[in-house]
Amino acid sequence: MADRVTVIGWDGSPLTAAARSALSAATLVAGAAHHLSLPEVPEAAERIRLGSVESAARRIAGHRGTAVVLADGDPGFFGVVRTLRDPRHGLEVEVVPAVSSVAAAFARAGMPWDDARVVVAHTRTLRRAVNVCRAHPKVAVLTSPGAGPAELALMLDGVHRTFVICEALGTEREQVSVLTSDKAADLSWRDPNVVIAIGGSLPAPAGGGWLLGPDPGPVRGWGLTPETYEETPAPAPGPAPHPAPHPAPHTAGHPAPHTAGHPAPPSAPHPAPPSAPHHGTGESPALRAAQLARLGPRVGDLVWDIGTGSGAFAAEAAHFGAAVIAVDADPAACARAEAAARRLGVQLQAVAGRAPYVLERLPEPDVVRVGGGGAEVVAACADRRPERIVTHADTRDEAEAACAALAAGGYTVECALLQSVDLDPAGWAERDRSLAFLIAGRRPAP
Repeated sequence: MADRVTVIGWDGSPLTAAARSALSAATLVAGAAHHLSLPEVPEAAERIRLGSVESAARRIAGHRGTAVVLADGDPGFFGVVRTLRDPRHGLEVEVVPAVSSVAAAFARAGMPWDDARVVVAHTRTLRRAVNVCRAHPKVAVLTSPGAGPAELALMLDGVHRTFVICEALGTEREQVSVLTSDKAADLSWRDPNVVIAIGGSLPAPAGGGWLLGPDPGPVRGWGLTPETYEETPAPAPGPAPHPAPHPAPHTAGHPAPHTAGHPAPPSAPHPAPPSAPHHGTGESPALRAAQLARLGPRVGDLVWDIGTGSGAFAAEAAHFGAAVIAVDADPAACARAEAAARRLGVQLQAVAGRAPYVLERLPEPDVVRVGGGGAEVVAACADRRPERIVTHADTRDEAEAACAALAAGGYTVECALLQSVDLDPAGWAERDRSLAFLIAGRRPAP
């Protein structure tokens, strides 16, 4: 086992006294080609070209002597220190840090970065890195061969971003380029590099930042009331003066979903006046919360919200950090989704078009909510193999068709009947009622 392992960060500036001392005593030095050519590397030391850090760690663990690992920037920030400190290798690690490439890139751009997301893009994680760039207004991407500025730009098709591309930071070949993302795909870039993706404008937190990464924003929770998303919130409707019978959803040949011996569901409220906004069954906050719970949108995911309606679901999914594409045949609905996102302080992409046809040109989703279009759209989404799909239905026949479409696509299906009644706590009068089938499909793990 190596007597000592020193990890030296290098940012292009002269090595510190501590770094030079560690190198002079090294009997093994690991690093990239430009590290191994440094004059401070002892001629007699064994040299390892650093490709797989895991492989290098095993060789270092078996070395008898003093080892040094050279790495660009801060080796503890998305660097080699994590692998070298893995208990399996049994290595004692000392670190001589340098300025991280991310900090250097933002310094070159003259921008703060405590509010930025930072992601690493490899060929296997490129799609998730792109989704973070879709969802957030300031992202630093640590690239790699095959997952560089050109690939990022191509996969951001339809989403405008400004790129600050920093190549060979800290070296004589350093170059910083600022251009729009659609131009980056046409050029060649040196690997690896740092790309800062900037797009959209969100308000800065009052009093300065307090948390590394995006601020959580002023809105708390999910399954929020429809009035949260309206430009001018409408007053809550009062108690129903003339309730009318409102049976549970069922179709001919099927029994109603309440059990004999129990009272039928309470009566529905009086219809709201024409001036009040209409919120359909699919816009129920309780249903929306249940759908979000089953999809579990998260950072790095791409969510499709098909038939976005008010845009409330799309905005709340984006509030979890996911990238969201809100789809609706009605351009006014797309505008509502964009307005809802602004009210929550998040970003999304709205696409006007009719499903399932418009879905053919969208990037691959991780999770999907089908708010309209029925079993045909559910089947089209299942063909794209997202991890999870949710939808709702007003009748049992519609629910059965959606369940059958998911099952035919190889999904494990869940169906539940959800009822929520909004009450006025002052007089316990009914304000609003929602009753719908919730259908969720989960793709089995491979």
